[in-house]
Amino acid sequence: MSMAGGGSGGPVGSAAEDGGPPAPERVLFPPTFSVSEIKNKQRRHFMFLRWKQQQRKEKLAAKKKRRKEREALGDRAPPKAIPKTIENQRVYDETTVDPNDEEVAFDEATDEFAPYFNRQTVPKILITTSDRPRGRTVRFCEQLSTVIPNSHVYYRRGLALKRIIPQCIARDFTDLIVINEDRKIPNGLVLSHLPDGPTAHFRMSSVRLRKEIKRKGKEPTEHVPEVILNNFTTRLGHSIGRMFASLFPHDPQFIGRQVATFHNQRDYIFFRFHRYIFKSEKKVGIQELGPRFTLKLRSLQKGTFDSKFGEYEWIHKVCLSNNNSPAWEGRLNLT
Repeated sequence: MSMAGGGSGGPVGSAAEDGGPPAPERVLFPPTFSVSEIKNKQRRHFMFLRWKQQQRKEKLAAKKKRRKEREALGDRAPPKAIPKTIENQRVYDETTVDPNDEEVAFDEATDEFAPYFNRQTVPKILITTSDRPRGRTVRFCEQLSTVIPNSHVYYRRGLALKRIIPQCIARDFTDLIVINEDRKIPNGLVLSHLPDGPTAHFRMSSVRLRKEIKRKGKEPTEHVPEVILNNFTTRLGHSIGRMFASLFPHDPQFIGRQVATFHNQRDYIFFRFHRYIFKSEKKVGIQELGPRFTLKLRSLQKGTFDSKFGEYEWIHKVCLSNNNSPAWEGRLNLT
């Protein structure tokens, strides 16, 4: 064993001493090495952190180099490259409409929400739940009622929606909101505009109550909030945006400095509730009040809720486009 060890190590040392070609440096890892090949967990994590740190350094050095080159070239510097994102790579949606289109204006003047936008009705909302709701769903409904003015929370006790809707119409409710849950977590929202519909079914996710939001503001006041609707630009998006708008009274009370935002991005609707304050003429500070949640439209049905004989205007269906990327039939927005 000792002779074999000495024989293997001798020629390398003698080549260096005799002035021959220097021995190549020892390669720690092969060129195709992957961190995942390291068996030791701690060592693998350490090497991954080193690799990430090196990537950040190289990225920062390249950024500084490009900035110096642009400063040196001045006006002759080439324009900045526009990064490719999911938003700017989306295929143009033919259903995107112009707000000034006469056909769109006629449809909006004669649809189910026209009485609200003509100030003929005052929003009155009924918020209910699935049968026997759990504590988290109950608290979510209570907090949602503080966001939507003139809303009332009633809990179902085995009563079918088809029996609830006539009672709501008889009591002059303009909208019905049903919060569904699964495994004690709110996971669905049904919004039905009364008395003639339409009815929208949403999948709900990422629900956060007020106590779960970091750096939240104080409890919201009873002032009527402002409403912001972003990126509801298609025919379907117009209908959904008008449905959300009809939940809130027309004239917001700006003294309350509260704003409810429905932001549509990649067909997901993000809801946030904030209070803002003007720190100066140019700076504005905001505080999130909660709750927050994300909606995904599953279907839009004509008329009030009818699971058996209802006529659907739109149903979520995933297909593959020409570039093998998911495409949604009847997108809500184009951003």
